[in-house]
Amino acid sequence: MICPYCSHSETKVLETRETSDTETRRRRECNKCEKRFTTYERVELKPILVIKKDNKREQFDRNKIIHGLLRSCEKRPISMDDVEKLVDSVEYKIRSMGLSEIKSTKIGTLVMNRLKKKDKIAYIRFASVYRDFTDIKSFEDEIEKLTEQVINKTAK
Repeated sequence: MICPYCSHSETKVLETRETSDTETRRRRECNKCEKRFTTYERVELKPILVIKKDNKREQFDRNKIIHGLLRSCEKRPISMDDVEKLVDSVEYKIRSMGLSEIKSTKIGTLVMNRLKKKDKIAYIRFASVYRDFTDIKSFEDEIEKLTEQVINKTAK
């Protein structure tokens, strides 16, 4: 591993931790400048193609989900760790399906289902972009559905 500070090619691993089923976190120290840094190792898995709404295909990119979630969760009490865990959960679900292709609408649904449990406001924000709300009625309908679900859940 090359040191990001001095470019020396030898470092030592101080600590190793499994952060998820597919990722390992390593705390390292450079043998030359003695500065510390963290690396993450991911298992390289077969590529999954996402079928977009216009039927174009592109490679699955978890960073796109993270970007969308960060915008939806802006000024909400959701940590970066929460966002990462949500995306890990979605990616794990997709990979466990064993598919080589998946529709973007299915990915959006997986994200929304998890986000709804985490934060209702972030969910509405995400849904407004994902479902392409075009007027206030679309927002009202979604909020009404969400309210009914909360009422039904508390009544049980």
